[in-house]
Amino acid sequence: MSYYRLLGLQREPFSNSPNPEFFYLSPRLKECIYNLEISLRLKRGLNLILGDVGTGKTTLSRFLLKHFSKERDRFIFHLILDPIFHTPNDFLEHLLYLFGVSTTSSSWAAQKEGLQNYLFQKGIEENKIVVLFIDEGQNLNVHSLEILRNLLNYETNESKLLQIIIFAQLEIIQKLNNLKNFIDRINFSFTLKPLSLSETEEMIKYRLIKAGLSPQKNLFTKKAIKLIYRYSQGKPRRIITLCHQALLSMLIKEKELVDKSVINHVIDEATEHSPGRILNWVKSTKRRFLPFKNRE
Repeated sequence: MSYYRLLGLQREPFSNSPNPEFFYLSPRLKECIYNLEISLRLKRGLNLILGDVGTGKTTLSRFLLKHFSKERDRFIFHLILDPIFHTPNDFLEHLLYLFGVSTTSSSWAAQKEGLQNYLFQKGIEENKIVVLFIDEGQNLNVHSLEILRNLLNYETNESKLLQIIIFAQLEIIQKLNNLKNFIDRINFSFTLKPLSLSETEEMIKYRLIKAGLSPQKNLFTKKAIKLIYRYSQGKPRRIITLCHQALLSMLIKEKELVDKSVINHVIDEATEHSPGRILNWVKSTKRRFLPFKNRE
């Protein structure tokens, strides 16, 4: 039997996969989604979602895809998961493949013309809204960003023919600071922040209820949630991982609730097996067995 069924749940509540059904919408996230929806419907072009590692950028992108799934006759979505392209031609060829565009020539001009024709056909002749999602946007190089800027030049008198949402870590800002023409085209930008203590509690409860827990029942004590918040610093990915391990530990210890002692145990285990801790151990062990003359 799956561990979550032992807890009276129907599904895994703290999976580390970006399942949009379990995406907790804080008030700030609701505001973000509202602005993004307006931007897409009004065809305003470029949008930028920033956030540190583990703040929910990928899950937000999946949520948006699900949110618009009922309007497939109106929207055409394309997704790039990791935009590492070594040359401008690599990026152009990938876009052609993604959009399903074939060209008679591999020249730069022919490829750009193929993309332009596609956007005009879908956006004007078929009245569709073409949207490009780019995850891990911090991996975009200057050449790829310049291509995106050029694609944003394809427009009518009223709107852009390509809508772009880039989800990126904060390090992308350093690249964009040197591309003023790109920054000027950003219609909406938003930075995902860590959750507050109350939002952390609401997120945990939301995911448990989504997994089948009765709203009247609790699996985490208040003190446990405070510890989870303190250790995770409000980052959703850390919260999810810690809650999953806490439920497993609770079952092993034959407890009915995740309390402060369970969280302390899980945190100690995570710290003991953290990459930094292991690396330090390896270095100290290696030093211990080095010949004396090779030691620093």
